[in-house]
Amino acid sequence: MDIVITRSVVIPESEVHLTASRSRGPGGQHVNKVSTGMVLEFALNQSTVLNDRQKQRVLTLFGSRINNQGILRLEAQRHRSQSANKHEVLGKFVHLLQEALRPTRVRVPTKIPTRTKEKRLTEKKQRAQVKGVRKSVRPMDE
Repeated sequence: MDIVITRSVVIPESEVHLTASRSRGPGGQHVNKVSTGMVLEFALNQSTVLNDRQKQRVLTLFGSRINNQGILRLEAQRHRSQSANKHEVLGKFVHLLQEALRPTRVRVPTKIPTRTKEKRLTEKKQRAQVKGVRKSVRPMDE
């Protein structure tokens, strides 16, 4: 089953490595006997689906989650069942890649309207006048 990230990016299952592990959390003695936690590993450097620019963007945004070998590692162990943890870790993976591959919007610089500038300056002058009136007056020398 392939993992759909966007319309144009579909990660084949062969590029994602899922392993079960002992998980912490709820479950009592059950936790000590069964491997319900799931670990997802994705070799970013070896991915054939992502181009160099996309790989660099993922590395920039999520570099702290990627080890020295270029492997993105995600864990899920909140639930008691392995299938629920598998579903959660795949959801995390899809969400992270969607966030990284979302195109950045280019900021269009805007010009401040002349009327707004004038209004700000007149308010500033009025405020200065009010404060000027409040200044303490020096007593006359007697």
